[in-house]
Amino acid sequence: MRGGFWTKGRKGKPRQSDLKRAMSTAYYAMFHALCRNCADSFIGTSCALRSQMAWRQVYRAVDHGHAKTQCMNQGVMCQFPPEIQRFAVKLIELQNRRHQADYDPLSSFTRADVWTETDATRTVIKELKNSSIKDKRAFAAWTALKHRKP
Repeated sequence: MRGGFWTKGRKGKPRQSDLKRAMSTAYYAMFHALCRNCADSFIGTSCALRSQMAWRQVYRAVDHGHAKTQCMNQGVMCQFPPEIQRFAVKLIELQNRRHQADYDPLSSFTRADVWTETDATRTVIKELKNSSIKDKRAFAAWTALKHRKP
């Protein structure tokens, strides 16, 4: 995202509206990576071998609030490998930053804030993608499904 939309044709300091939009976009990149992980884990990655309707249904079923709550449950999250734990922590942080960017008119960000977050986002998404299928499936179940005690 470096050299992104806020620098094209503009010189000097980026507008807060552009920086806030970029921060919000970083969160949504993570959220969509989570949705894709859930849909791929439950339905499959091959378009030819999966029901597109079922894949879309799982993708759309992921709830922002539930996913964040599940990621905040450190008792269970510590059972996941470090790369998934880092994804979960960054999802929580970025959802909070997105709320700040989208709903707090007095909040402000620097270009460095946005660059740091987008670089970190890129890293944790890549780590999630490179995790074992077993761990990705467990994380998908943990973040997408309502949990009931046995």
